Amino acid sequence: MSMNGRKVPVSSVGTDAGLLAPTWAGTPAAAEVTDEAWLQAMLDVEVALAQAQLAVGLTPAAAVAAIASEAHADRLDLVALAHAARAAANPVVALVTAFTEVVAAKDPAAAEYVHRGSTSQDILDSAAMLIARRVLTLIATDLERTAAALAALADTHRHTVLAGRTLAQHAVPTTLGLKAATWLQLVMDALTRVRTVASVLPAQLGGAAGTLAAYREYAVIDGGTGEGGVGEGGVELLAPFAEALGLAEPTLPWHTVRTPIAELGAVLQLVTGALGKFALDVQTLSRTEIGEVSEPAATGRGASSAMPQKRNPALATLIVSAARQVPAYALVLAQCLLAEDERPAGAWHAEWQPLREALRLAGGAAHTAVELAEGLNVHPDRMLANLHLTGGAIVTERLAVVLAPVLGKARAKKLLATASAEAAGTGRPLSEVLSEHPRLSAEFTPAQLTELLDPACYTGAADALVDRALHAYGKYGKYRDNGEAR
Repeated sequence: MSMNGRKVPVSSVGTDAGLLAPTWAGTPAAAEVTDEAWLQAMLDVEVALAQAQLAVGLTPAAAVAAIASEAHADRLDLVALAHAARAAANPVVALVTAFTEVVAAKDPAAAEYVHRGSTSQDILDSAAMLIARRVLTLIATDLERTAAALAALADTHRHTVLAGRTLAQHAVPTTLGLKAATWLQLVMDALTRVRTVASVLPAQLGGAAGTLAAYREYAVIDGGTGEGGVGEGGVELLAPFAEALGLAEPTLPWHTVRTPIAELGAVLQLVTGALGKFALDVQTLSRTEIGEVSEPAATGRGASSAMPQKRNPALATLIVSAARQVPAYALVLAQCLLAEDERPAGAWHAEWQPLREALRLAGGAAHTAVELAEGLNVHPDRMLANLHLTGGAIVTERLAVVLAPVLGKARAKKLLATASAEAAGTGRPLSEVLSEHPRLSAEFTPAQLTELLDPACYTGAADALVDRALHAYGKYGKYRDNGEAR
């Protein structure tokens, strides 16, 4: 391979900075799932294990202090660890060897207590939960901001009428406020589930085959250190270990009970799907021929490499991109529920990269959605113009209801279909075509027909529905109107 005229070895280590992943490149979530972040999380788990063993009297305080003082990712060769991970098919084996050497250089006696009784999956699974919790916290914060912006949009535009569209065609009038309330509902649904999942992410501790046997055996052999009470050295470790990590205490080791991972995939898919619906609507409404909304402007945003006039919906595009990718990663995570025996060969290993990708894509989408929601530009004049494209046909449903007692339901529907076709074919206003019908002219004046065909007079319970959405949102204590929760 050559670069700028010079040879670059194929084996050279590159950088995954997000060149092909603008959805998450440079976002807070990306920083939480780097190789360095994963390495540090695994070291944090090793420290928590030593602290838990100290809490039940199995590890000297001096050893824990030495282990904690050396548990910094920059003390280890990350690239060397990555390459060494191929030998054991996971990074923890090489990490333990290298970290033990680092601790031994500081305190040879303390090195004996590194990774004591543990297995690779305990360390990596617990690290994954730490990483997931950090990213979910970021996602929750961004969803809260997005929800606040959408709530304000729903309230401000509760009477801004635009064409409701079904199957890509004008259907009946709706309001931008109700559309924004729908986006809000999706975001709040996602936020609720993110908070729930983040609160129950469990620590992992099981030993080689989920029996905690080695932990217990060390307790029997050592007989304690005199620095705390000693039980069996197995189950007693679960609570202090989880507490040291700030994770939920597991009922059992979950080496082959992969619901925490599958649930993470599901909630990340829900997040990107909810935000993707919002973004997809923005893309549609910002089409040149529709032009009802537009993204907030920024230098270089939406630029085309070939067409100077373009301002593409870049923010929405990033979110939609994430929404189309995460389900595939979530599927892989769900498939890993099929984990044979007491620890699987391949299923566990298949989770790591899809989980990381799903976390940073969802984190990037949530961060991008904040800017889109807070800066969305609304163009009511375009909405009004589009409402009149069909010359009043958008409210023929209303006329069908009004005319049913006069003509009968079937005849009314047939008359309106014929009149709408004539209006569309001739370019005449629908009200004019209808006013020429003898039965209708006898029942309704031209002014009455015009009023019946006014889209602004046929938005149903949109206003009340907006109130319901804002009231539900207000239960979270976030939405305020004139100083009071709605």
